[in-house]
Amino acid sequence: MQDFTEMVNRQRAYFLSQATKPYGFRLEKLRALSGWIDANEDAVLEALAEDLGKCAFEGYLTEVAMVRQEIRDALRHLAEWMHPRRVRTAVGQFPGRCRIYSEPYGVTLIMSPWNYPFQLTVAPLIGAIAAGNCAVVKPSAYSAATSALLRRMAQELFAPEHVAVVEGGREENARLLEQRFDFIFFTGSPQVGRLVMEKASAHLTPVSLELGGKSPVIVDETADIALTARRLVWGKCLNAGQTCVAPDYVLVHHSREQALVEALIGEIRARYTSAPLMNEEWPHIINRKHFDRLVGLLGSGAISHGGQIDPESLRISPTILTDVAWDSPVMQEEIFGPILPVLTYRSLDEAIARIQERPKPLALYLFTRDAATEKRVLDEVSFGGGCVNDTVLHLATSNMPFGGVGESGMGGYHGKYSFDAFSHEKSVLKRLSWPDVALRYAPYGQKLRQLKRLM
Repeated sequence: MQDFTEMVNRQRAYFLSQATKPYGFRLEKLRALSGWIDANEDAVLEALAEDLGKCAFEGYLTEVAMVRQEIRDALRHLAEWMHPRRVRTAVGQFPGRCRIYSEPYGVTLIMSPWNYPFQLTVAPLIGAIAAGNCAVVKPSAYSAATSALLRRMAQELFAPEHVAVVEGGREENARLLEQRFDFIFFTGSPQVGRLVMEKASAHLTPVSLELGGKSPVIVDETADIALTARRLVWGKCLNAGQTCVAPDYVLVHHSREQALVEALIGEIRARYTSAPLMNEEWPHIINRKHFDRLVGLLGSGAISHGGQIDPESLRISPTILTDVAWDSPVMQEEIFGPILPVLTYRSLDEAIARIQERPKPLALYLFTRDAATEKRVLDEVSFGGGCVNDTVLHLATSNMPFGGVGESGMGGYHGKYSFDAFSHEKSVLKRLSWPDVALRYAPYGQKLRQLKRLM
């Protein structure tokens, strides 16, 4: 049993030595990480294939390429991010200068999930290193091959007092959460997110919670059905639906339901053949527990397409469900698999009301050619992020924050937002010793009139 207290204490002592803060140190570690990924790309893709059955194209697109983009952005802009920002000085602060300093939190904990085990571990780690922190990284035990690779990566690149990877399951998670960290970054389910927040409260530790939820799709009567189906199938079938921002259910205008369902079926056949369970590019479900849960959801409606399962390979074919009731099992939890319920609405008021009845989702996707519909949905519906006329791609950038709201999470990251997530903004006023205006000092006497003229 590893002594996590000793490990955290060593990281805290290393952080307090100021070793992680210089620009040159941060840059060196980010460059080393970039070089390691280049040299070990094949090993990363092999681990992803072992854990989830991801083909090389999908593994590279959704994991390796995104991490490389994050590192490039950090290397290019790190000096700018670290530089203190000067802000306007208020009247009562003259003569003086106000600056905001971004300082690292200290010893951070990064807890990552199994569905994108490389990207969702390394992307926040880039933010932690760029911001000047130490980090304890806890990957998911479900993605064992990637977890072992991440541990090897840390051992080859970092001193353990700077970055350490802890493997294991729930026991290790629980013991880590008993430690005092300066910041916790968690990606996973809302249920576990609540536990992380509860444990963090014991030390008043700030948290970033990247959670999930049932991300809806609205398809109105003006939508391009062929384009909608193509982009919906792509977003839903990435990683066999095991994506936190995957389209979870579709609300289509009743006049377009049949056309959309037919187009979705055509797209599934075109992209994954009529026998997707035999397709080498089709990923599998992470483990038997999640496979059995998803099989249990197949009875929540009429199977208009798909529904085939292979318990040996843990594969479930892309499945379209129709005639789905709002109180059916598939509508009570995040699906996190290749099952897509299609429901209908008659008015935009009804569609918006249905979404607002539920917890705020991590993502929302709207397919429309009507500007008024677009404006109304974006104005009235709260969600973490999303797309108009596409799915998933809103997170594939370092220029916008990715994160949730309400039950789908708190805090955002990617690019500069990752640096900010792992930094405390320290406000500093530097004043000159002269002049020292007497107005603010007691006794106040008749000074109130002067104060009101100035402020």
